[in-house]
Amino acid sequence: MQIAIFTGSASGHSPVFAEGAATLARTLAEQGIGIVYGGGNVGLMGIIATEALSHGGAVIGVMPGSLVDRELAHPGLTRLEIVATMHERKARMAELSDAFIALPGGTGTLEEFFEVWTWQQLGIHNKPVALYNVDGFWDPLIATIDASVDAGFLRGAYRDALIISDNSQDLHNQLSVWKPAPHKWHTKTSTDVVPLP
Repeated sequence: MQIAIFTGSASGHSPVFAEGAATLARTLAEQGIGIVYGGGNVGLMGIIATEALSHGGAVIGVMPGSLVDRELAHPGLTRLEIVATMHERKARMAELSDAFIALPGGTGTLEEFFEVWTWQQLGIHNKPVALYNVDGFWDPLIATIDASVDAGFLRGAYRDALIISDNSQDLHNQLSVWKPAPHKWHTKTSTDVVPLP
């Protein structure tokens, strides 16, 4: 099993974010779960990769050639795949991964999270999506998602299918028993998956 990790190229102001990232990386490595991520050696991205590798985990990085120098590609990865564009990066990460976890991060993390969660709802993939809610970081976003449900813009089933936890082991446990919600605009069963774009 391989899980895509979306997270920041910064570490954040509080050490709790780095600690949370390191704990998740160790948990996944100890369970024999590989990590797919953006390939960087900076911020929480670098912490995830370094910690997983130091505990025997496999880590695949996917990075556009234009960012290899700017994001400082991690030198010790199991494999670094260099692609042409950000679109190819996200599609390749999705292709390689069996699940997705968003850690604290900025606009890039948000964009990656919302894309794969939307793809799940549309039936483009049938894979779990999770928020790792380190120190309540995602609480404002969760409130916005709940407001969207309350206002009738998001089905409650999709909110319920989103995994949220502040504990790395609980996150792993929820991922292992996850069941998909019925796809939006889809009349077939939820086990029929549309190919990735």
